Amino acid sequence: MGFRLPGIVNPKKSLIRSLSNGKQTTSKTLDIPKGYFSVYVGESQKKRFVIPISYLNQPSFLDLLSQSEEEFGYNHPMGGITIPCSEDTFLDLTSSFSV
Repeated sequence: MGFRLPGIVNPKKSLIRSLSNGKQTTSKTLDIPKGYFSVYVGESQKKRFVIPISYLNQPSFLDLLSQSEEEFGYNHPMGGITIPCSEDTFLDLTSSFSV
């Protein structure tokens, strides 16, 4: 009798980025794996990142979510959570997280 253990995920590959034109489509919601959610990051052009829900355990990520709530409330212009920081800042912050 055997069982399968989930593979160890490379932290650098756990962050997935895709360009967004701001239009919400059904296919975008279907390409998010279980255990992940999408956020939009950037100042002028927003980029979509699919990130693991384990980031919700990180105090610095929760600070970003609080800033997002202050700036956008619950009405996010992209249809998903919009993080109010530059892409470089977001990548620097999330690269220090363990998955």
